[in-house]
Amino acid sequence: MLTTRFVTGAPNWIDLGTPDIEGASAFYAHLFGWDFRSAGPEMGGYGFFQLDGRTAAAGMQNPPEQGPPSWNVYFQSPDADATAKATEQAHGSVLMRPMDVAEEGRMAILADRAGVPFGIWQPRRTTGLDVVMDPGSLCWVELYTPDLPAAAGFYNAVFGWETSAMDFAGGSYTCVNPAGKEERDMFGGIVPLDADPTEAESGPYWLPYFEVTDTDETVRKARERGGGVRVPATDLAGVGRIAKLTDPYGARFAVIRSAPPQG
Repeated sequence: MLTTRFVTGAPNWIDLGTPDIEGASAFYAHLFGWDFRSAGPEMGGYGFFQLDGRTAAAGMQNPPEQGPPSWNVYFQSPDADATAKATEQAHGSVLMRPMDVAEEGRMAILADRAGVPFGIWQPRRTTGLDVVMDPGSLCWVELYTPDLPAAAGFYNAVFGWETSAMDFAGGSYTCVNPAGKEERDMFGGIVPLDADPTEAESGPYWLPYFEVTDTDETVRKARERGGGVRVPATDLAGVGRIAKLTDPYGARFAVIRSAPPQG
């Protein structure tokens, strides 16, 4: 599970690129109770979605030429420059070279072998998100990819990720955890695109999940404020009740009311 005791390769930041930060802020405030706090004009309109004063995510308004609205997942790196180099050596690409963000940290935007963008964050003053796993915060990330073995090999080469199979009726799910950690430290999964009809036509990407107290109520609120429902509220045995949504501008995300821990 995710924690704010971030380790190498674990998700430690997430942000939203949107054409309308005011509209997006109102939407997510309605869903999760977030308040948007600007980081100031010197940060180009970037700001933080806060949950009871703790940073749960971030976001900024992007022009259309910077790509479609999306949630962007960042993973912890002890050395952003070395991770960018490792990405190229593993046949990925560097979309934005490593750069300092004031005194807060160092970041880069990379892409895996399938072209899926992801970020890296090398902490300095800002270590990462203030809250995860609580209702209204990030609790899981999922990669949809055309080639699961290739993706697993890429992220192992770049971050040292380890994978394990979780069996369920009719198949198995590939879970991911940081190098040297146990299965209880898993923070995400890798899913073949052709295994999920709802994703097969959308192309590969990273999907963030946010914890909620009531999946059905969150779906209702999303519809009420112009969001879309890609997968309606669905029970997954031993996992929880999930739904896949879009915000009013098309950014994809998922919500889950997690099942209580077993045992």
